[in-house]
Amino acid sequence: MTELNQNDTGLSEEEKTIDEPLRIIKLDGCDITLLGTAHVSKASADKVQELIATGKFDAVAVELCPSRHNAIVNPDLLAKMDLFQVIKQGQASMVTASLALGAYQQRMAEQFGIEPGGEMRVAIKDATEAKLPVVLIDREIGITLKRIYRNVPWWKRFNLFGGLIASILTQEKISAAEIEKLKEGDMLESTFSQFSENEKDLFQPLISERDEYMSARLLKESKENNYRHILAIIGAGHMHGMSQLLQSNTINNPDESIAKLDIIPKSSNWSKYLPWLVVALVLTGFAIGFTRSSEIGTAMLIDWVLINGGLSALGAAIAFAHPLTIMTAFIAAPITSLNPTIGAGMVVAAVETYLRKPKIADFNRLRSDTTSLKGWWNNQVTRILLIFLLSTIGSAIGTYVAGFRIFERLGGG
Repeated sequence: MTELNQNDTGLSEEEKTIDEPLRIIKLDGCDITLLGTAHVSKASADKVQELIATGKFDAVAVELCPSRHNAIVNPDLLAKMDLFQVIKQGQASMVTASLALGAYQQRMAEQFGIEPGGEMRVAIKDATEAKLPVVLIDREIGITLKRIYRNVPWWKRFNLFGGLIASILTQEKISAAEIEKLKEGDMLESTFSQFSENEKDLFQPLISERDEYMSARLLKESKENNYRHILAIIGAGHMHGMSQLLQSNTINNPDESIAKLDIIPKSSNWSKYLPWLVVALVLTGFAIGFTRSSEIGTAMLIDWVLINGGLSALGAAIAFAHPLTIMTAFIAAPITSLNPTIGAGMVVAAVETYLRKPKIADFNRLRSDTTSLKGWWNNQVTRILLIFLLSTIGSAIGTYVAGFRIFERLGGG
């Protein structure tokens, strides 16, 4: 974080009321004022209000992507979510992760009586009232989360996933130290680091990439709209990186930088082929077993169904799924595990959604229900997401356990 003396800001003595990190970057034809804020600080919100009131800016840029902006201006957005489409399009895991992250922030707000992102709400409100354009400069959160997933080595992804699940289950209070850390950095980084074993894995997609992305967006907007003075409201953790990027003129083609950072890296070839390799090995085991004797082959099939279907059904049962949904998990998992293009969780969650359609009240309570363990199980929306996750995990574990059991039988045969 880079803090500068406010004598360099061009504000009058009356305007220099709050000590917040602030820097003016002078570009060709446009000045960009970077205001580094603490996302949980009332002082930051006050500073935003104070700066917009000066009338010195012709645009206000905020560290928000369209999704996060929509969540602020349209609080009822979650109530309009088509859960069946979320499941069908394979977005259930991403929605669950977003809700878990939001739940952490909501618990923090309730525990300390603060409103994370309050300065962004003030910026949107005051800029709109002043008839100033609000420019969204952050990268879409879904892309950032996917790039985090790709950036973390595969063996550490289990830690991240486990951390997200633990954040749902834990009832621990958020420490004052974590709050202070949040005041000094970036909202997404500070929140997501709670679920990461090694924060270095998060730095590139969460901080350095977004420094470049937001800097490129500012350059693009200033050039295309001929803005003369932009107020950019960003987390204090981005001040140093963005200041360096904007002053060094290293971003020669903003559109190219934005396009590059919007790409979701492809998974490695081995991770694509591994599920098919497992299927091939299992089917080969069945073939060898039946070749030796029908008794061995039949025993293998029974193992496959009982272990794979049983663990997936257990996952659905832990999430308090409908009895027919649990039965579906038992039947579907052994079949879908032999076809990597269809996940057991997708089928199971779709059946639960059909049997127990979430009510409008479930969607309306999402923000509050996700802050407690009981709420995740009582709210039908989050319960369906849990059914998806737990039945998927059960089937995945069952595939490998049953696979080892099959080859144990071959070895013993």
